[in-house]
Amino acid sequence: MPRNATPASASTNAPRSRIVIISAGMGAGHDGAAQQLAERLLADGFTVDRHDFLDLLPARLGTVLAGTYHRLLVRAPGGYQRIYASTERGSRPGPAVAGLLRATRRRVLRAIPPDTAVVVSTYPGASQVLGGLRRRGELAVPAVTYLTDFSVHPLWVAPGVDVHLAAHRVPARQAADRDAAGVRVCAPVVGRAFSPASRAQRAAARAAFALPREAPLALLVAGSWGVGAVEQAAADLRECGAVEPVVVCGRNERLAARLRARGFAHVHGWVADMPGLMRACDVLVQNAGGLTSLEAFAAGLPVLSYRCIPGHGQTNAAALAEAGLAPWVRDPRALAAAVGQALEGDGAGRALFDGGVCAATAVADVARGAAPAPAAPVAVRRPAGRPRRCAGCARWH
Repeated sequence: MPRNATPASASTNAPRSRIVIISAGMGAGHDGAAQQLAERLLADGFTVDRHDFLDLLPARLGTVLAGTYHRLLVRAPGGYQRIYASTERGSRPGPAVAGLLRATRRRVLRAIPPDTAVVVSTYPGASQVLGGLRRRGELAVPAVTYLTDFSVHPLWVAPGVDVHLAAHRVPARQAADRDAAGVRVCAPVVGRAFSPASRAQRAAARAAFALPREAPLALLVAGSWGVGAVEQAAADLRECGAVEPVVVCGRNERLAARLRARGFAHVHGWVADMPGLMRACDVLVQNAGGLTSLEAFAAGLPVLSYRCIPGHGQTNAAALAEAGLAPWVRDPRALAAAVGQALEGDGAGRALFDGGVCAATAVADVARGAAPAPAAPVAVRRPAGRPRRCAGCARWH
């Protein structure tokens, strides 16, 4: 955006047909959701601007933040769990985070042109900044948060944000428990190529990826960074005897090399054709509960959570299990039975996409000045006494 452009808070008579989406390059999930929203809104006739929240942070702090997050997940997962648990117990950002977010307000506001109709966040930090701008009267257009996680950390809910879009009633209820405004359940947005496969498509996909023609295959994923106990999970899958593992390591080339050295036959780095690889496999085993899980649901693929990463990986696993969409296998001795049950299932997550209003449609409704599509009211669960949400299971205790 040009430096002399007028922010959306300024008075203008121009028609507002622009939607601004703010995501963050923290892994691929937030950006992936933003990309899918943008594609649908562009097809609906809107102009769409996309920004990375990390680029809007001052003094290149975005690079530092992403690097620190990555190092914690790889080298000190216990430390990340402690940080996540401590922030789960609060309802507002701590002093350091709050100061960083305040320093970003001006930059975010300058990124919003005057013809903007609505601003959408797919990242908690951006939601906090947008909510603050709305409360202070500096942002005159609605702000929408699209929840990319199945569990709702306090940072996802910012006072001042007008609408919160969730993929299921479980995260919608968690958001409402945290006093989120305008909570709606909408069908999540994933690539249109993620769809149930026919027998012919399955056979073609297996041939394309040089996979066995008949053996049951478990697609093991660990996000774009390839983090977590992936090697142990792959070994557990191989040893349980129910499936042959197909491992996607993302951009973690060292992980891929180690797995190949241990004799795993089907190891991939970054995969451009994930819809094709999902068509080839029979069950998805994941450790973070992010975008790849939603893609698997759209593809009709059964999903298991196993050896989940700390923090959001574990709270997402708990929420997915509560929703009845993906069992959380915590004991390696239960893995074979869980995989066997998944292979006999029919991919319950596909129901997320059947009959519901798409999240992009809900955003478009807000942009056009209409309320989001009606949804059943979300029950707010108020615990007695002093409430505390457990970082391990995302429930009130």
